[in-house]
Amino acid sequence: MELDPLTTGVIGMGALIIMVFLGVRVYIAATIVGMIGIVSIVGWAPGTGIVGTIPHSKSTLYSLSVLPMFILIGYLAFHAGITTAAFDAAKKWFGWVPGGLAVASVFAAAGFAAVSGASTATAAVFSRVAIPEMLKAGYDRRLAAGVVAAGGTLASLIPPSAILVIYAIIVEQSVGALLLAGFIPGIVSALIYAFIIMGRASVNPKLGPPVRGYTMSDRIKSLPGTLPIVAVIGIIFSAIYGGWATPTEAGALGAFVVFILALMHGMRTKALKDALFETAKLTVMIFSIIWGVLVFVRFLGFSGLPEAFAEWILGLPFPPTMIIVMILIGYAILGMFMDAIGMLLLTLPVVYPAVIGLGYDPIWFGIIVVKMVEICLITPPIGLNCYVVNGVRPDIPLSDVFRGIGPFFIADVITIALFVAFPSLILWLPQQMLN
Repeated sequence: MELDPLTTGVIGMGALIIMVFLGVRVYIAATIVGMIGIVSIVGWAPGTGIVGTIPHSKSTLYSLSVLPMFILIGYLAFHAGITTAAFDAAKKWFGWVPGGLAVASVFAAAGFAAVSGASTATAAVFSRVAIPEMLKAGYDRRLAAGVVAAGGTLASLIPPSAILVIYAIIVEQSVGALLLAGFIPGIVSALIYAFIIMGRASVNPKLGPPVRGYTMSDRIKSLPGTLPIVAVIGIIFSAIYGGWATPTEAGALGAFVVFILALMHGMRTKALKDALFETAKLTVMIFSIIWGVLVFVRFLGFSGLPEAFAEWILGLPFPPTMIIVMILIGYAILGMFMDAIGMLLLTLPVVYPAVIGLGYDPIWFGIIVVKMVEICLITPPIGLNCYVVNGVRPDIPLSDVFRGIGPFFIADVITIALFVAFPSLILWLPQQMLN
């Protein structure tokens, strides 16, 4: 019996979800299901022809070239010593407040996120830099581990963010507008984390005692170490906002600046080779996922499933706000079992048309979805950032790391609620660019 395209699409979506939950790599599962689905709908010859052209046609998109630039910035930044300098400055400026070292970790992680763009890398680096300092000062180890795991998630929002670029490519929106849109939400997220820490440490000083003894002279002397971060932020922000360079060109300029700084900090040939090699590996992994899922997306297009899902969503007897909340809850549940990129690539082809049909702005929805991805990086059982912290600091049990992120999960829920209630927090900056 020959199935109609819509039924084939539903079966294909179910097969993909089952394969992913069984542990099959997202790009492999998406390619297999997508190819079989396309062939079953349009036939062998045209189907295989369509599948065969996707990797080349999508690899040549100029917008994709920004990804290796942003990834390279992160690896070079690590070798330039930016992490240590950022934490040292944050410690001297904010250490005196309740939970000061934890607050310093949040702001330093936010700064490093502005030159890294990789959540797991940020969590790994600060597990080495910040956790020893906090434990030495008598901080609760759950708080120390939790703040590093949560602080790492800021890299998903604060440009340069690979996740935002991937979202822009999938839904065909402006990369520059999305990167600009991430600035204010990233800052708001960091501030809410800081307030949560200070509030808890004020109620229970044993969680995170303040660190004093630094003079204003010490604080001022720590600022030059943050100049690389300021330089990269300035280049990317001014290039995109001012329109004098594309996001890819801004990423290349940022990578060049960090490369020079890394050389000045004594980076050797081996470290440079490692940075380039790791950049290539991560780029290939991301491109492979994009290729595989785009095959699956093409299959969904032939099946008509996204349009049918959008019509069903628009026909529900609920207000748009309630529907968007239900969609976000669905993301939260799915994120417990999937990685960030796979989750976006799997869901957006179906969910995005429905959200736009409800009248929501695509840039706003992008930031909301990426913020949900942040939450999924710290929620069990996957909680990738928590595993990274535990991997770097095996002396802190994974159970303690997951308990430590509890308050930050609440902070993220508060942040999401703010962004839903006040969309201008997200849209104001990209709207200035367009005006």
